[in-house]
Amino acid sequence: MWKKGCFGWEYKGKKKDLGEAFDQLSQYREALLDPPLLIVCDMNRFEIHTNFNNTVKEVHAFDLDGLADPKNLQKLHDAFMNPEVLRPGQTQDELTQEVAKYLTKLADEFRVRHLDPHRSAHFMMKCIFCMFAEDVGLLPPELFRNILQKNKYDGKKLTKSVKQLFEAMAKPDGQFGEHSIKHFNGNLFDDADVIELLPRDVRYLEDASTKQWGNVNPTIFGTLFERFIDPDKRSQTGANYTSQSDIELLLKPVLDEPLRKEWEGVRKKADKIYDEAKAAKKPIPKQFSNLIADFLHRLQQVTVLDAACGSGNFLYVALRMLLDLEKEVLIYAAARDQQKRIPMVRPTQLRGIEINPYAAELAQIVVWIGLLQWQKENGFPSKDEPILETMHTFENRDAILDRSNPADPKEPQWPKSEFIVGNPPFLGGKLLRRQLGDAYVD
Repeated sequence: MWKKGCFGWEYKGKKKDLGEAFDQLSQYREALLDPPLLIVCDMNRFEIHTNFNNTVKEVHAFDLDGLADPKNLQKLHDAFMNPEVLRPGQTQDELTQEVAKYLTKLADEFRVRHLDPHRSAHFMMKCIFCMFAEDVGLLPPELFRNILQKNKYDGKKLTKSVKQLFEAMAKPDGQFGEHSIKHFNGNLFDDADVIELLPRDVRYLEDASTKQWGNVNPTIFGTLFERFIDPDKRSQTGANYTSQSDIELLLKPVLDEPLRKEWEGVRKKADKIYDEAKAAKKPIPKQFSNLIADFLHRLQQVTVLDAACGSGNFLYVALRMLLDLEKEVLIYAAARDQQKRIPMVRPTQLRGIEINPYAAELAQIVVWIGLLQWQKENGFPSKDEPILETMHTFENRDAILDRSNPADPKEPQWPKSEFIVGNPPFLGGKLLRRQLGDAYVD
């Protein structure tokens, strides 16, 4: 059922899996004009999922007996008559800033203890990914949070438990206590190094773990983690941060619009073939499915380079644009009786060059979280294990000068890519020689 501007509603039989129902509804929400509420029901239990842009997602759940509570009956009434009442009070950006506040305090603690900044940052990346993974169903619910709570006053026991979890995530058939752990692999869990946490460190992590990490915007991570590397930047939140809306403004004419123009041409040809076959009451010709398959293959071969990728913000947004367009093509095909497919655009289509080794590593985590987040939001399962792939398309080097032979500096080779995007670093003419040195500038 659908009511324009209010909701999309997916019904299932009694005691059916409402998680699967929500995934199904999420896959075709755009065809329903992306309504503010997504509702699923098994004829007894109701779940009202909020779907407002740039807000933290909320779920209002109750059953038929719960309708005796006037608050629940009012929520159903609002869904039909005034969905705006159910808009969450917290935006995604506000949630991300709140999470950043706790992690900044932890960064301060690590710095006061003179811990190696790169070690601190790498450990925090693993913690962040665990908090994200448990919120989106890749780890057992609240697993990492429970480890923190149970061992908050015993640093050695906590270190041992967290290390065991990291080790379980790094290998196939991982086991943590009674829990089977998915195989994550990738670069992130190549080591199980754990920093021993003091009780107040645990409190900051525990507070962060209570937040809805599935809704956190990973484009802020780079700015946040600069504080681990450079304490002078701890008061500069946002100084080097280009917001997602600004990135989208730049990427639409460069990446999104050219590809959508191609799709428009393909769709017109496909519409003509499909409409003629339907009018003649004939089977849909193979040419129709070939057109769709060829364009999907085209999207899965697109390569995007950011030659000063920092923590991967531009590549994160580029990936989401490719996935959104791919989903549009999949929905178009499914509505015309084509075989149901899953999105196949991958982070491995992205290329990055970054001179800071920490940022180059972080960029890979940002785009992987971007993919997993998108899959969750749009009702698609994550791919087969390992969940993360080791990426060789992000390079830690200078994108301006190749100085492998100091006597003969030359222009470096960039990886071949169809699209080049990014926000190049800019010092300004007066600072170039002071910061880079005469030899480099010359």
